Amino acid sequence: MTDAVGSIDMPDAQDEVQESKKKTRKGGKRGKKGPLKRLALFYRQIIAELRKVVWPTRNQLTSYTTVVIFFVVIMIALVTLIDYGFNHAAKYVFG
Repeated sequence: MTDAVGSIDMPDAQDEVQESKKKTRKGGKRGKKGPLKRLALFYRQIIAELRKVVWPTRNQLTSYTTVVIFFVVIMIALVTLIDYGFNHAAKYVFG
């Protein structure tokens, strides 16, 4: 299929010329900085992201922790019952 510019399958000649004129740079902005400056930038970015975090209140944290502990206890009981059932089934089948 062709459109007003040309074929979809074949790139325009201008695109090829423009792509060949572009210079490839090694590393970009990070290539100019030393490893210690990059590490310092990394830690500054971490601190900036941590400031954006909405931390839970003490009441929220208590309720979330209670829900998680309750869920874990239920899952432990469920897995224990299933394991107990499979254990007795295996003893019955294999002797």
